[in-house]
Amino acid sequence: MSAKLRPIREADIPHLETGASTPEGSGDFQWFGFRTFHQLRERVAADGCLGPDGGAFVVECAGAVAGWVTWVKHSWGPEATSWNWTIGIILFPEFRGRGIGTAVHKELVEYLFAHTRVERIQASTDLSNVAERRALEKAGFRQEGILRRAQWRMGKWHDQVLYAVVREARE
Repeated sequence: MSAKLRPIREADIPHLETGASTPEGSGDFQWFGFRTFHQLRERVAADGCLGPDGGAFVVECAGAVAGWVTWVKHSWGPEATSWNWTIGIILFPEFRGRGIGTAVHKELVEYLFAHTRVERIQASTDLSNVAERRALEKAGFRQEGILRRAQWRMGKWHDQVLYAVVREARE
């Protein structure tokens, strides 16, 4: 099953909300409790979730909303000179385990390198999220380290694995 990324439309929001409003929909590694989609609605209306400090795309498979990807600006020093993108993904259960995550990561990286001046794109995932770790590695990301007790989820702290891809490594 092939996937493609596209800008989020207002009509997509109910699908995203339904898909991410339960632990089963978000998945064990993305469930942080119930949340509102009010800000997403405002952002889609204001700029289509495509701004200079980050954005989001819908993941579409065979005409269905399969999830979404995001990117946000992160700095390792002065923002003017040391920023990179941090990306994230949520795929709904029926689209997991089919290689879609790998394909989507590759497509998002290509898009961000082609349309922004970023030098580094990073992602983190739970240490025990083997599927996402594999998808990142297949998409060209390299493991850089372990962020100990970096994420609070489901009543306890979780270690995260930091991955990144840099522009020079892809040329």
